[in-house]
Amino acid sequence: MSGPRIGILGGTFDPVHVGHLVAAVNVRHELKLDRVLFVVANEPWQKVGTRPVTPAADRLALVEAALHGYEGLEASSIEIDRGGVSYTADTVAELERLYPGADLHLIIGADVAPALGTWVRLDEVRRAVSLVIVNRPGTRFERPTTDGFPAEWEAQVVEIPALEISSTDLRERAATGRPLDFLVPKDAIRVIRERSLYGE
Repeated sequence: MSGPRIGILGGTFDPVHVGHLVAAVNVRHELKLDRVLFVVANEPWQKVGTRPVTPAADRLALVEAALHGYEGLEASSIEIDRGGVSYTADTVAELERLYPGADLHLIIGADVAPALGTWVRLDEVRRAVSLVIVNRPGTRFERPTTDGFPAEWEAQVVEIPALEISSTDLRERAATGRPLDFLVPKDAIRVIRERSLYGE
């Protein structure tokens, strides 16, 4: 393809943390991507009803603050602007319209790969993107045998530093006043405090 090489890193980002940035910069370097889009989910269909989700505008503000000054990493409000429940198939289709001829790379964690068979309209996603799976060092990625994972879908595996950071833990840390320093980018911490998110 002659168009730009674009990585798609979707998520709730509640909150965004340094593990997300580490994954993005390593994949961008390894695959020589022009940029990586942090696509902030409007209504993450797999989380709706399981726990309260911070408003999308606040989560987008956190991502924008976290990525400030990082070349090649961009916050995307494409799912928020579209409204409703966020499905990767819709997002990929919209990115194809916005960037004709782009070489799209969908970035997911090794922990997410086994659940791909549950995604809505997965065949549409598979036809449009190359799959990139980020894996921790010392862990051998095993191709999922889950029903619904397309057997013909080849995945490129990119090894990233092992950082045990959980958004759940970060929300609890913020709620109890424990430090977020070096776990969440400092500009995002500032937004958390300015907006009194997570009980800060």
